Amino acid sequence: MNKFARLDRLPPYVFATVNQIKMDARHAGEDIVDLGMGNPDLGTPDHIVEKMVDAVKKPHNHRYSASMGITKLRVAIANWYKRKFDVDIDPETEAIVTIGAKEGISHLILVKIQPGDVVFTPNPTYPIHPYSAIISGGDVRGIPVGPDEDFFENLITATKQTWPRPKVLIISYPHNPTTEVVDLEFFEKIVDYAKEHNIMIIHDHAYAELVFDGYKSPSFLQAKGAKDVGVEFYSLSKSYNMPGWRVGFCVGNPEIVAALRRIKSYLDYGVFQPIQIASIIALNGSQDCVKEICDVYKERRDTLITGLDRAGWKIKSPKGTMFVWAKIPDKYIKMGSVEFSKMLIKEARVAVSPGLGFGEYGNDYVRFALIENKMRTNQAIRGIRKIL
Repeated sequence: MNKFARLDRLPPYVFATVNQIKMDARHAGEDIVDLGMGNPDLGTPDHIVEKMVDAVKKPHNHRYSASMGITKLRVAIANWYKRKFDVDIDPETEAIVTIGAKEGISHLILVKIQPGDVVFTPNPTYPIHPYSAIISGGDVRGIPVGPDEDFFENLITATKQTWPRPKVLIISYPHNPTTEVVDLEFFEKIVDYAKEHNIMIIHDHAYAELVFDGYKSPSFLQAKGAKDVGVEFYSLSKSYNMPGWRVGFCVGNPEIVAALRRIKSYLDYGVFQPIQIASIIALNGSQDCVKEICDVYKERRDTLITGLDRAGWKIKSPKGTMFVWAKIPDKYIKMGSVEFSKMLIKEARVAVSPGLGFGEYGNDYVRFALIENKMRTNQAIRGIRKIL
């Protein structure tokens, strides 16, 4: 009666331990600078909010929407892809609106993977990438990714060593949590690999716009033949500061999009229509707000990197995402990421995410989220300097 079989395959939530210590400290009156959860603190741009307010006042927008997304939003998605990446998207067959990228990836894996099927994901990585496969009854093989790894070479090695052959490869660049970035040549190799091994590719492009120092993040769909083998997910959460709105989309291979559309037609009625209408404005309107948001993260990145460097903790400056992936200082590395994160809360009054929560290959690292203003970031640096 009380058994929930799929939950038996999910491991204990690594972040829960650190979060509890953080909450206990706050309840005790401690001022903890939280650089752990990647929850953007900035507000959604005014013109998007105003359109949402206008749309929500109209009763006809309160009805059930379309699970695949309203037509005008899918057209806006296609136009956005053409402007940004020079990729042609058919809004009827190659685009579908999702309740954020997380929901879309989960449902696509659910409709693709059967018990015993193998899914390749990076390790460490955003938790839904491997756990979507586990929840669906599949088996996961983690491919090491990070500053000292050649992901593609690791992928080839894993393919040779894995049986049954993998059905899906999930990738994400710029990558959370490692902040690794790639060029278009990498995606072209991935397409060739997918065709050779008959593997479906899912690219999570959630941080497409949060890039720095002149780097431009290519779309997987820019690679020749990409639509033959996979799809790309995008979320408005980070680029337009709309995390709680829960809206994103999937574009690419029409057969894969159709499969996602069919499973979603059974499971949901789509995103609340006023949110979809406001998302049209986000994609079609001025993109100055995206640059402004990106500039805020760059300033926070520079503040954190420079401050920790002065404290003796040297970290590579990321070219993308809203995170900093920091190898634990040699003095503390044997502690592992969970114990080190606990120590930062207790002694430095700073909360970070332990790398182990993203996969076993992340245990020598912690992740800083750039979600506090410059003053609070400097407060965190002072706390960390005391223990270093």
